[in-house]
Amino acid sequence: MPKVTLFNQAGSQVGDIELNDSVFGIEPNNHVLFEAIIMQRASLRQGTHKVKNRSEVAGGGRKPWKQKGTGRARQGSIRSPQWRGGGTVFGPTPRSYAYKLPKKVRRLAIKSALSAKALEENILVLESLSFEAPKTKEFAAVLNNLSVDTKALVVTNGVDEKVALSARNIPGVTVVEAEGLNVLDVVSHNKLILTKSAVEKVEEVLA
Repeated sequence: MPKVTLFNQAGSQVGDIELNDSVFGIEPNNHVLFEAIIMQRASLRQGTHKVKNRSEVAGGGRKPWKQKGTGRARQGSIRSPQWRGGGTVFGPTPRSYAYKLPKKVRRLAIKSALSAKALEENILVLESLSFEAPKTKEFAAVLNNLSVDTKALVVTNGVDEKVALSARNIPGVTVVEAEGLNVLDVVSHNKLILTKSAVEKVEEVLA
């Protein structure tokens, strides 16, 4: 069972915490991780691309010349796709790129991401994380106390506006709730910082 050091906000060690083996100690499945990342990135696409087909292009209502006798190919409109300024055939139209993977696959993916972070020893657990008021300087001090100088994902148990606002202006730092923990966020950050209560919540949901 993986064991990590428990820190307080001052960066002092206050004990150890054992992580659930079925959540933080499995063999990471790289293929499932890849599929989950592709799914999330596809869901982020806006899909607002749009071109005009021949019915949407202005003009072209009159037949350009008579059907027979000119020696030229028959034409019904100057807005047909083969004409300059004509409509586009099979062009992109607004659509959603979102799709879903099976629930078991998604669970395996997030477990694989968390276990990979544990194997790399890039998980830090805080006894608690709270501020009397939103202060970027205080949040930066906590990161400094933990010797974190890289991209970090901070996971809290439930909504904590003071923590979220304190971290908002720090480059590379993202705060999410335990319920919103996802594969893309975990793999996009070098360090994973969880509060003790957030660890319990994650284990409760995934174990």
